[in-house]
Amino acid sequence: MTDIINRLRTKKGDEGFTLIELLVVVVIIGVLVAIAVPVYLNYRKGAADKSAQSDVRGAISAIEQYYTDNGNTYPANATTLVSQSTSPVAIGNQKITLSDKTTFTYLLDTSGTSYVVCATNGGGSGKVYIYNSLNGGSVKTSTAGTPSVATCT
Repeated sequence: MTDIINRLRTKKGDEGFTLIELLVVVVIIGVLVAIAVPVYLNYRKGAADKSAQSDVRGAISAIEQYYTDNGNTYPANATTLVSQSTSPVAIGNQKITLSDKTTFTYLLDTSGTSYVVCATNGGGSGKVYIYNSLNGGSVKTSTAGTPSVATCT
């Protein structure tokens, strides 16, 4: 019986992988996945944040275009807390297309001489992007949560 087994081993050679070799490969793949998945999720959050910031910049352009086209007056507070389900958002006669999961707020001050635009993305890190036309400059970042009248002032 041992002669038969020895002959089969010599004919066959060492083909295939042992169980230990396969387990080592599975462990290495598991470690690589454990490293890659959190990095990928952080990239997704960053992309969602950038899309909200881009929506604010697009809204600024649309509002300023309205201002120029309508005798130096800003649009009224027709739009507040608008979600993607109602995109594109109408501010005056200008249309603003929002990214997926973006919540957007436009507020005109009581004197009608300045406005505030806020946006956040539900898939992001919770940052709120705020632009105040009174201060000008770039879009500011806040971690105040969902845009509201209190957040945007």
